[in-house]
Amino acid sequence: MSSKELIKTDRLPLHVAIIMDGNGRWASQKGMDRIFGHQHGVDAVREVIECAAELGIKYLTLYAFSTENWGRPDEEVTALMHIMVESLNNETDTLIRNNIRLKAIGDVGRLSPDVKKRLFETIELTSPAKGLSLIVAMSYSSRWEISEAARRMSADVTSGKIDPASIDESIFESYLSTQGIPDPDLLIRTSGELRISNFLLWQLAYTELYFTEILWPDFGKEDFYDAIVDYQKRDRRFGKIH
Repeated sequence: MSSKELIKTDRLPLHVAIIMDGNGRWASQKGMDRIFGHQHGVDAVREVIECAAELGIKYLTLYAFSTENWGRPDEEVTALMHIMVESLNNETDTLIRNNIRLKAIGDVGRLSPDVKKRLFETIELTSPAKGLSLIVAMSYSSRWEISEAARRMSADVTSGKIDPASIDESIFESYLSTQGIPDPDLLIRTSGELRISNFLLWQLAYTELYFTEILWPDFGKEDFYDAIVDYQKRDRRFGKIH
């Protein structure tokens, strides 16, 4: 029996975030280079997007490329940029057809010109969609996001646009790159690592965490369903007593 049959459709997480980890180890186990792992990780991305859309999940955030990833060898970074462009070229029509809207968060100004061009084109083409919002974190780190938010907010304080005495959580959140996007209900991390790696530190305050040993290229639909079933067994109290 598929775990999908155990999912309660009235208790779906509104927002699922995923740290897609393990491409390099997966490739190494097969005697291949890391780029081979990244190429096959695209298949897992496609399956998870299909799952989320079919279930009716409203927001899916994928950690595609961190600011720390810029420190990887030039050959790997160049290959990742190429994979991103190729994926956008191949999947844009599918996103439109399935009513999926693409968004991006992160320091996207650092991306290569061809990636930025194709990314913004796809964001524009999918903007009318009303189904799943697919948020791709590219050149993203949470410390960068929070620092950037503080810098922009302090500039507005200096210019008199906001009163520092009025600053609260909601005002600060309005300066984050995730403005208007609800906090994740569920975070999935693959590959067995038990950390969140500078990802959505503000937004994960009350998120349910799910860790799996499965390496990202092997993560399929049933694994996604298993994570949703596990989430639905949790009692979310948000610091309160029920």
